[in-house]
Amino acid sequence: MAKLSIIIPVFDEEPHLEAFAKRLVSATCPVDREFIFVNDGSQDDSGVLLSRLAETLHFDLITMTQNQGKGAAIRQALEEISGDLVMIQDADFEYDPNDVAALLQPLLENRADVVYGSRFKHSTLQVHRTYHYFINRFLTLLSNLVSGIYLTDMETCYKLFRADLIKSMNLTSNRFGIEIELTACVAKTSARIYELPISYRPRTRLQGKKIGWRDGFAALYHLLYYNLLRSDAESFNGLPAKYRNHGLTNTD
Repeated sequence: MAKLSIIIPVFDEEPHLEAFAKRLVSATCPVDREFIFVNDGSQDDSGVLLSRLAETLHFDLITMTQNQGKGAAIRQALEEISGDLVMIQDADFEYDPNDVAALLQPLLENRADVVYGSRFKHSTLQVHRTYHYFINRFLTLLSNLVSGIYLTDMETCYKLFRADLIKSMNLTSNRFGIEIELTACVAKTSARIYELPISYRPRTRLQGKKIGWRDGFAALYHLLYYNLLRSDAESFNGLPAKYRNHGLTNTD
């Protein structure tokens, strides 16, 4: 039976954190799950709240004394996971955990090694914040050009991986560049990639959204570096043979 490890980075999410955690844990899922919350140096009472909730909701908690960013939190959690499959979940209500069951199916049926949940691949109209919509579409277009894989939503939070693939990636990003780095690494492999529609409810900065224009400019550097300037050998540490492209440098 497959097991899903869900990594949840948290930074200053106290107002809605309890409601979110309860919703996440109670969502329907066809496989066993472990939840790994990472308190990324929160300056509010998120850490105190997580410590209390961990006892009743039965999740693992990693505490980082200083805020280091989403990427750093994910890297820390990857050292602790025990599941066969891995996904990342933001600690807010923008994404619906009830979508995860459908995203898991291509992995469980051995039709995919990576599944992306796309906010833009759907049949119903959905309102997005203009600035973030155009930035996400622009960065996805550039990613498609430099990575060689076509996606509609490279920046999506909902990325699901086989554990042996993501754990072989030599991830270095600290902040939101982790989304670009993960995609760039996948593009260097022969992993089978699916992209399925998900629901999305964007929040504003007043509601706690962290990503800003500086991250958009940093993304341009990350796109060039991780896709074009970083070698295959630097990108992986022991990539399993089944994911190696023909001619990919041996990364053992």
